[in-house]
Amino acid sequence: MIDDPFVAHRSLLFTVAYEMLGSAADAEDVLQEAWLRWADVDHGQVRDTRAYLIRVVTRQALNRLRTLSRRREEYVGEWLPEPLLTTPDVAEDVELADSVSIAMLTVLETLTPTERAVFVLREVFDTPHGEIAAAIGKSAATVRQIARRAREHVAARRPRMAVSRSEQQAVVERFLRALRTGQLQELMEIMAPDVVLVADGGGLASAVRVPVHGAERIAKLFSAGYRRHGAFDTTTLWLNGAPGGRIEIDGELTVVSFDVADGRITRIYAMRNPRKLARLDEPAKLAR
Repeated sequence: MIDDPFVAHRSLLFTVAYEMLGSAADAEDVLQEAWLRWADVDHGQVRDTRAYLIRVVTRQALNRLRTLSRRREEYVGEWLPEPLLTTPDVAEDVELADSVSIAMLTVLETLTPTERAVFVLREVFDTPHGEIAAAIGKSAATVRQIARRAREHVAARRPRMAVSRSEQQAVVERFLRALRTGQLQELMEIMAPDVVLVADGGGLASAVRVPVHGAERIAKLFSAGYRRHGAFDTTTLWLNGAPGGRIEIDGELTVVSFDVADGRITRIYAMRNPRKLARLDEPAKLAR
């Protein structure tokens, strides 16, 4: 039996912070700050522990997010979320898997910090408008307006995946197999003609600094890497609630996530920044 409510709700609180920040490392820092504040509170005066803890985490995450937003303006190349290793059962909660997907987290980056907080709390965790208002210091009416604006913004930009997880897994495994064997034509067939590759090296690992468009250009990029380095070591893994891939080239790690539609890959997210790849040994514990 878990006596400390903070420990009991930790997976939920981590998920809230991670979805707001797109970084597991920053989410852990926020949880540490929130725990210190929780330790100083008279717990007997807290009526709704879950709501109170979410409020504390939200405030800390908002402070962190505003700092990170300024820092990311100076980021080298494209910025992608820090990937999480997850267990297959996360995919069974379709709404949770969608909310933590690399695709969704990338879209959330286009929101303001306040819009992101409201969207995550309202759309993912179904938090009442009044509780969100208390967390972000706005009126409930203002929260409703922000929620509507954020929802419309996300709806206009989020990818539409029209395949099941099993279908997506089959496409991902086919892609990785073609990459492993250097089959250029096979890679071309798996990708949609207008596929986009986004890579994040953070200035610490080699990576294209602008998105690459088109199946032919992307296949040639992978083919060139195959010629330079020989065989790629590829493994399928569950990443942010969906099938993804782990690629090792001459000891350097790349983690890839995919958008899939109509049996083809429409977008590839390649995370190469080593600072974002340090938490792939143990599955993250997520909850709603």
